[in-house]
Order: sequence, then structure tokens, then C-alpha cells
Amino acid sequence: MSVKIKYTNEPLGDVKVTADFLPSPAELAFNEEGVKVTLALSKKSVEFFKLEAAKNHTQYQRMIRRLLDAYVESQHSNIATK
Repeated sequence: MSVKIKYTNEPLGDVKVTADFLPSPAELAFNEEGVKVTLALSKKSVEFFKLEAAKNHTQYQRMIRRLLDAYVESQHSNIATK
């Protein structure tokens, strides 16, 4: 039996909005030279990237690498503006 949820209109308090710096899965699908590393990822993450890679006709490892590169670029931008 499901329980109905009663929502209230309470203030959210001290909320910060973070800019969406992550690229879409389609933007992660391009070729780039890399360095081999050993990395243990969760099964859930690998399955997601494999599915998205298949949709975009690329390798899931490349998409993960591009995601990490986008994160690094975002952090460099944040450091430069401080």
C-alpha cells in the first residue's frame, strides 16, 4: 500500500545554486590522446557510460576521460577567477 506524501510550502533556507558545468553525454563522444591509468568505478557508472557510448557510437572510456577533462577545465576557470 502506498502512502500519500503531503508537501508543505516551507522556506528552503540557505540554498546555493551551482552552475551546470558538466557536458551532455553527446559532447563527451570525441577522440583525444590519453594516458593509461587503473581506476575502479562503480558498476552503475560504467553501465551508464556504456549505454550512452553505444548511443553515440563511441567508446565509454573516451566519454569518461572527457568528463574528467571538463571537470578539470571548470576547476581551472574557478581558480583563475579567485
